Amino acid sequence: MLDTVLRFLRNTIYGVIRRIANDSKVINIQDVLIEVPKDENRGHLYTNAAMLFSRQVNLSPLDLAERICGELRKNPYITDLSIANPGFINFKVQPVAWHSVIDDILTKKDRYSRDEEIGRGELLNVEFVSANPTGPLHTGHARNAVFGSVAVKLLEKIGYKVTKEFYINDQGNQIKALAQSVYLRYREVLGVEINESDFAPDMYVGEYVKDIGKNLVRAYQDSFLNKEESEWLEEISEFSVSLMIKNIKKDLKLLDIEMDVYTSEKMIYERKLVENAISILQKKDDIYEGVLQAPKGIIPDEDWEWRYPQTLFKSTKYGDDIERPIKKSDGTWTYFAGDIAYHYDKMNRGYTKMIDILGSDHNGYTKRLKAAVNALSEGKATVDTRLYQLVNFFENGIPVKMSKRHGNFITLQELVDKVGKDITRFMMVSRHHDVMIDFDFQKVVEMSMENPIFYIQYAYARICSVFRHANSIFGEFDKKELLSCDKSSLTDAAEINLIRRLCFWPDNVIKAAKAIEPHRIPYHLHDIAHLFHSLWNRGNVKEELRFLNKNDKKGSFARLSLLESTRIVLEDGLSLIGITPLEEMR
Repeated sequence: MLDTVLRFLRNTIYGVIRRIANDSKVINIQDVLIEVPKDENRGHLYTNAAMLFSRQVNLSPLDLAERICGELRKNPYITDLSIANPGFINFKVQPVAWHSVIDDILTKKDRYSRDEEIGRGELLNVEFVSANPTGPLHTGHARNAVFGSVAVKLLEKIGYKVTKEFYINDQGNQIKALAQSVYLRYREVLGVEINESDFAPDMYVGEYVKDIGKNLVRAYQDSFLNKEESEWLEEISEFSVSLMIKNIKKDLKLLDIEMDVYTSEKMIYERKLVENAISILQKKDDIYEGVLQAPKGIIPDEDWEWRYPQTLFKSTKYGDDIERPIKKSDGTWTYFAGDIAYHYDKMNRGYTKMIDILGSDHNGYTKRLKAAVNALSEGKATVDTRLYQLVNFFENGIPVKMSKRHGNFITLQELVDKVGKDITRFMMVSRHHDVMIDFDFQKVVEMSMENPIFYIQYAYARICSVFRHANSIFGEFDKKELLSCDKSSLTDAAEINLIRRLCFWPDNVIKAAKAIEPHRIPYHLHDIAHLFHSLWNRGNVKEELRFLNKNDKKGSFARLSLLESTRIVLEDGLSLIGITPLEEMR
């Protein structure tokens, strides 16, 4: 019998190529692709390994395919081998061979999808959320938060030691505007009449600003009243940011997210890390004074910053499209200079692998960040960025508009209160990060088979119900018995299709982790749930496929072993998304 199907196939193909090339490093075994063909008449599985690696072994794809098939034919469990141009290998696997997948899952449980040999304990920093502390987290931050937290779980699955980091933008004009807004509300609490016209366009007027004002009065009474701005600006800024960060941490806990590190932008500047980072680039002759050309199609006016000499970073030297300003003509640092220093700080803390999860509006930042990290580390460190699209929210069919400044937004807390933590988390990774999500408050809570999260949870709950029924028929039994039970009766196509999908679960987790594509997890879970529900329905038609038969304990236990392995994988996947599996539907 095969060790496990995919492991055996990969080892066999890898061995053939390695022997022909006489080189153990010619390919990585994980690069051997094995997939399910769209047309199952061609076989249960196929591989394009002969096409991918023919150059490495100096053979044509068809010749290499024949050499691989020659090795596969030696195993009696591999049948119906065929080669299709330009070098695809199609084949089938005997039902008995698939049973090893069940045993593997039952033995390893949640370790079934773990492969720590990929990351090998390497440090990895993932920065996400990093919302400006000028207001509470809202629905627009939810996708970033969930995407980042699931990405971390996936990366930990493949062996990385991950640090979750939040960058606090606690200085600059937006913080000044927040403090000024809070001061007006502070005066209002103390009885001073405040008009909305007192708020400049860049100030904040949400209800949360009134709450900060009330807290400020409780902490300082009237000590700031009628004082000059210079006397209260710094203290109120720090007070407001501290309170907002406290609330942000509280909001993140609603999604079961706790950051490991909070890094202050203000502290980056106070520690002179900008100057330190730039001095390194200066020594490498990567900094110079120059004038940038205006972007194509733009005619700059007299006040256009790019007309004047600026301090520039030679980012094109490291793969960027244009040179990047790090200091303006007025002598102040650019936002990018702060980002350079922040990533310099990460590297000083031991991170040579970094991932930044950012909104799609940061698209222009990707190349410059990579260039800066490359320059500072001399190519020894990397930063990977993942840009996610917006989420469109609908309330009773009407799009919900959001503005942190004006306060007409749905907070993250309101979102979780409305639909729950599990639904929120599922929806935020339900699509590829490059694709917008339409979040319909009514549809996501529907208890129907059209709702993907219900569909998956219902599969899990159904399996649990079968086991409760099994205990009533056969008496209480130890699930360890399922590992040693005879599984030879599992031969129906519907059973094999489900096992085959379970077989690919570790592959899917590894691919999702490497590509940082959390959406692969709910997609795969939905496929498993679909195959399970289909098998359930077939049991209603074909008596021999019913999960339990009181007159056939042997066959029942075989099917229970399949259900238990399915339950383990569903629970593993839901855990990766951060969802609590339900043993009974509420």
